[in-house]
Amino acid sequence: MNAEKVAVVGAGAAGMMAAGTAAACGASVTLIEKNPRVGRKLMITGKGRCNVLNDCDVQTFIQNVPVNGRFLYSAIHHFTPADTYAFFESIGVPLKTERGNRCFPQSDRASDVVDALRRFVRDSGVTVVNDTVTALETENGEAVGVKGKRQTYFADRVIVCCGGKSYPLTGSTGDGYLLARQAGHTVTPLKPSLVPLESSDPDCKSMQGLSLKNVALQIIDNRKGKAVYSDFGEMLFTHFGLSGPMILSASSHLREMTAGHYTAQIDLKPALDTEQLDRRLQRDLLENSNRDVSNAFSKLLPRKLITPVLKRWGVPFDKKCNAVTREERRRLCGLLKGFAVPLSGFRPIEEAIVTSGGVKVSELDPKTMESKLVRGLYFAGEVIDVDAYTGGFNLQIAWSTGRLAGESAARFTEWS
Repeated sequence: MNAEKVAVVGAGAAGMMAAGTAAACGASVTLIEKNPRVGRKLMITGKGRCNVLNDCDVQTFIQNVPVNGRFLYSAIHHFTPADTYAFFESIGVPLKTERGNRCFPQSDRASDVVDALRRFVRDSGVTVVNDTVTALETENGEAVGVKGKRQTYFADRVIVCCGGKSYPLTGSTGDGYLLARQAGHTVTPLKPSLVPLESSDPDCKSMQGLSLKNVALQIIDNRKGKAVYSDFGEMLFTHFGLSGPMILSASSHLREMTAGHYTAQIDLKPALDTEQLDRRLQRDLLENSNRDVSNAFSKLLPRKLITPVLKRWGVPFDKKCNAVTREERRRLCGLLKGFAVPLSGFRPIEEAIVTSGGVKVSELDPKTMESKLVRGLYFAGEVIDVDAYTGGFNLQIAWSTGRLAGESAARFTEWS
């Protein structure tokens, strides 16, 4: 019996996992990538360190996939985070676990992950070609190959792993959605996830480049009057608004982004409760008793924060420290414990780490990743309408769905 011929479109995380797995299962695999080099987007993940996975149990993983997490039950049970950890160590990438169970290569180099996956693909016997796929080839409701700009690649099975629309310079330009639509699939509305947030507050631009570490963040839904996200860590002011690790994580919790809907509330001094902070302010004011308040807080706040805080405080800049009242001190404490930044929108999808939206999951078989509309057509990775929080969960989606699609395509059985 001849080996199944499998064409895999896209040599990112899901594509390389799918191709290598299908070939290891005995299929004859062609991996088609439009970039000259494979794994281009992987090279820039985790600030160039590549957060390979989150070393958590299956239930924790599902809880960190807010969009269609239940669809992934079969895939994640089939190839768990523990399996992923063992896989990368087996192909020559020793891992280490950091805060929040985030796993990185011990070398801190994303290039080591890409090189190991390239070896895995090559050693499994995959043929890698540099071409841009423009169309899906089907006959009688079955996938029979794909058409590239250079040639047509005929195959028994096709796995689409083209990524989303984020980071288009890495090749993620939405090609997979075009192929899905050609097959009759529904592509749910696309929006950015894990993306910086915009604000119309001019204070953000005046503080451009200021990085805050060890601050507490809450995102308040002003319509419901409650926090929809809380975190502690690092963030950054930019000319357009807010960025940094906490902000990227927060963005995946936000749905309708309209002006006035959400406010970022920053506790600039989370280590101090209100009473402790008030005592600290009294000390600073006493040390500077004959100076203007505008010169009193250089030890308390970063330089770029002082003017925005003073403006919001509403006390004249030239007021003497020894003239500050208890009520004014109380107002300043409240401001430092809840520095508010109104949010107005997401940055463009091209700046997002992950695309939210994609091929509708109800049109795919969760046990195989095969299309329910076209026989022999599979999808894996970011092209599917599933996305997770930051911390290695999105790459785990790629590894698990890629693994399942690769095995399913290589061991194809007819629809019953």
